[in-house]
Amino acid sequence: MASRPDTDNFLSLFLNNTPLMDVRAPVEFARGSFPTAANAPLMSDEERHRIGICYKEKGQAEAIRLGHQLVSGDIKAQRIEAWKRFIARHPDGYLFCFRGGLRSRLTQQWIREAGIDFPLIKGGYKALRRFLIDSLENLVESSDFRVISGRTGTGKTRVLQRLPNPVDLEGLANHRGSSFGRQVTPQPSQIDFENRLAVAVLKARHLKEGSVYLEDESRLVGRCAMPEALKERINRAPLLILERSLEDRTRIIREDYVEAMSADYVSRDGEEAGWLNFRDYLLGALDRISKRLGGERHARLRSVMEQALAQQESRGYVHGHDDWIQPLLQDYYDPMYDYQLSQKRGQVLVRGGADAIIEWANSDVPRP
Repeated sequence: MASRPDTDNFLSLFLNNTPLMDVRAPVEFARGSFPTAANAPLMSDEERHRIGICYKEKGQAEAIRLGHQLVSGDIKAQRIEAWKRFIARHPDGYLFCFRGGLRSRLTQQWIREAGIDFPLIKGGYKALRRFLIDSLENLVESSDFRVISGRTGTGKTRVLQRLPNPVDLEGLANHRGSSFGRQVTPQPSQIDFENRLAVAVLKARHLKEGSVYLEDESRLVGRCAMPEALKERINRAPLLILERSLEDRTRIIREDYVEAMSADYVSRDGEEAGWLNFRDYLLGALDRISKRLGGERHARLRSVMEQALAQQESRGYVHGHDDWIQPLLQDYYDPMYDYQLSQKRGQVLVRGGADAIIEWANSDVPRP
C-alpha cells in the first residue's frame, strides 16, 4: 500500500465519509466520536487510568515506561492485529487519538513496524471536534434554512426525507421528539449528536445547492439538545406547513408508534419479552405526560390504551389504538401545536398536503 501523508484537511474527511480509526480508550470513545469512526484503542480503560495516575505522580517518562509494560507481549500483538484488520477493510482511512500526539504516533509506529504505513490526523480528536463546532456555528448563521411544520401525526419526517436537501434532526438524534418518540436503540451521546448534526449540515451546504430543509423541533429531541443558535434560526425560518386529515394522522401515528414499534421490540427482544417491553414503552410514554393531561383524562386514555393492547396481543387487532390516538391528538397535541405555530416568526411559504409540499420544494431548487 502506497504511503499517504498525515492530514489536517478535516472538511474532506467528513464530506467523503472517510473511515477513521479512533485509538482513544473505550470510555473516551463512548463520550463522543465521529460518524465514520470505529474504536480500536491503544489502551483499555483500566490501562489508561493507571497510566494517568502515574503521569500525575511521577511524570511523563515514567508514564510512558508503564504504558510499554502494560501494552506488551500478547496484548500488544492483539492491538496491532485489530489495527491491521481495520486497515485491510479501510485502506483509505486515517487514525487519531485525543490531540494527535503520543498515542497516535505510537500506534502509527507500531503499525509501521508491522510493515504498514498508515496516516494520522493532525491535532487528533480535539482538532476535528473544534472544526465541527466552528463549522456548525458558521453554517447556522449563513445557511438558508426552511422548516417543515405541521400537527403531530402529519408525517413530517416522511415528507422531509423526500425534499431536495434535508437534514433529519430526529434521525440524527434517534428519537421522534415527543414523549412517545423513544426508539428501541439508544440515543447517541450529546457530543455524538452535535458531531452528526455538524457533518449533516456540512454535507447539505457543500454537496448540494439551495435551501436546507429541517423539521420543526423543540430544542430537546429526546435528551439530545440542539444548539441554541440553531433553534433560534428554526423559529425564524420560512415555513412549509404540512396538513393532513385527522384520519390520516391517526393512521400514521398507529403505523409508527404501534405497528412499527411493536415489531421493533419483538425483533430485538423476542416474542414474549419484546411484547412486554413494547407494552411498557407505550404505557410509560402516556404516563410521562400524565400531569399535563390531568388525572381524569390520563386515567381514561390509559384504560383505552390497555384495552387496545389486550386486543393487539390476543388477536393482532391494532385499530383499537385509534380510540386513544385521536383524542390525544385533538385534545392535547393540536392545541399545543397551534399555540407554538402562533409564536413562529417565519413566513409561511406553502401550506397543503405532502404532494404540494414536495412539489413546491422541488420547484424551488436552483437550476444550473
